[in-house]
Order: sequence, then structure tokens, then C-alpha cells
Amino acid sequence: MIIKTLVENTSISKDFGNEHGLSLYIETNALKILFDVGASELFLKNAEKLGVNITDVDFLVISHGHYDHGGGLKTFFKENTKAEVYLHHLAFEKHYAIRPNDKLDFIGLDDELKQNKQIALTSDQFYISNGIQVFSNVVQRETQPKSNRGLLTEQNERMIDDTFAHEQNLIIEEDGKTLLVTGCAHNGIINILEHFQEIKGRMPDYVIGGFHLSSRSGGNEDSDMIDRIGKYLMATKAKFYTCHCTGIEAYERLRSVMGDNIDYLSTGSEITI
Repeated sequence: MIIKTLVENTSISKDFGNEHGLSLYIETNALKILFDVGASELFLKNAEKLGVNITDVDFLVISHGHYDHGGGLKTFFKENTKAEVYLHHLAFEKHYAIRPNDKLDFIGLDDELKQNKQIALTSDQFYISNGIQVFSNVVQRETQPKSNRGLLTEQNERMIDDTFAHEQNLIIEEDGKTLLVTGCAHNGIINILEHFQEIKGRMPDYVIGGFHLSSRSGGNEDSDMIDRIGKYLMATKAKFYTCHCTGIEAYERLRSVMGDNIDYLSTGSEITI
């Protein structure tokens, strides 16, 4: 599999634009997959620089209902009129963030796109094709990340804490290797891995995505918790590539625990697994 980072908070060089968001292009033996589309049309501009033709994408998975992962949806629909787009059926709920100045910002998806014929709504375990599925309904054994604080959902005209039932994760199995892709891991990376193990009976070989250990709304995760997470991740024996909402400081602390078992993906990076 080839994975190219189309959008992330940082870039490998000035040749690539960056933004607060995530978009990954994944090419398997048979399929061209997009995972999230960042906050804007930037994923398209960077895709062209990386030799990725968005019109060739077979399907798109949106990890959850926040703009920094689905803000580029309108642009995607203009470029690609054939690919199915998989979102959790709760992704179009109204999501908000309380900013440090106590301002309430809408951070959800464009509701006008919900009726697009390319959209397929998912729940629980949803099988896309042979060896490829998404899953949600992650059991909360461990507390959700501290950085989830200040993230809200509107229900029955009331603001409540977001439970992140709308978050889904992608599994790709190919050539004896299993890849788990997370968008933000709002449900907690440990909880997601435990749920993966329940589904598959083992841990993945590779994990790519954000771990939500830092946030503009909820602050940073405690150092002791990051160390604990690092030790847990090490015990899985998987190789980790993180990005976006993990935060650079948290990544550096994880790396001090995990060494070469974890790396960082910036916009413009390309890896083969």
C-alpha cells in the first residue's frame, strides 16, 4: 500500500500548503481510496503536486462530522462524480466548539451536501469491499481524551457534550498486512484499538491517524497520560504513523517512549507499507 498525505497541519516543505485538517490518499493493489478531505479545497491542490488524480478515486471515507475532515467535500463532489462517499449516519448532526474566548463556533459539515447521491451512510461495522470496512460504536473503557472538552453537539435544541458516536475508523487488509486508519481518535486511541481487537481477534500491523492529544478548544493531554498511551501502543507491536490532532509536543513525548515505532506524517509525505 502507498499512503500520501494530502493535508495535515504541517508540511514537509514550502511546496505544499497546510491547514488544520487531515486528508490521506491510500492506494492498494486494486483500489484508490481517500480518507478525509481536510478543511478546504487544499487537498485537491496538494493531490496534483503528489501525482494523485482525484477523479480516479474509487471511494472516500469521512472519519467524522467535523469541518477539518469533511470541509473539502463540496470540492470532491465537483471533481469526482462516481466515487461512493461513506459517512456515519450521525455525521451531519450539528457540531460546535467552544473557543478559548468562549465563542461558540460551528465546526460541522455542510448540511446541503447530505442529499448528494454519492453518499452512503454507515453505522457499527460496515463492509465496503473485500478486506475493507469501517467501524464505529467504540466502547468507552478508558476515558475520552481531555482535549475533547469544549466539543459539543446540538440535540433537541440543546447543546450537549459530543459523545463522538459519529466517528468511524477504517480497516484495510491486504497481502497479509492490516492497516487501521483513525481520523482524530476522539473515542480514545486505546479504546479504538481494543475495539479493533474485539473485531479481528488481534492488533493491526500498522496504525495511521490523529490521536487527539491536543486541541484548540480542550488543551493538551497530561504528560502522564501520554506516557501511558505510548506504553500501551508499544505493547501492540504495531507500527504507528501519527499526525494532525496529536500535536507536535505530544508526538515528541510519544516518540521518547516509543522510539522508531512511531513517526509523524506531514503534508507531502509518502510512505509504503
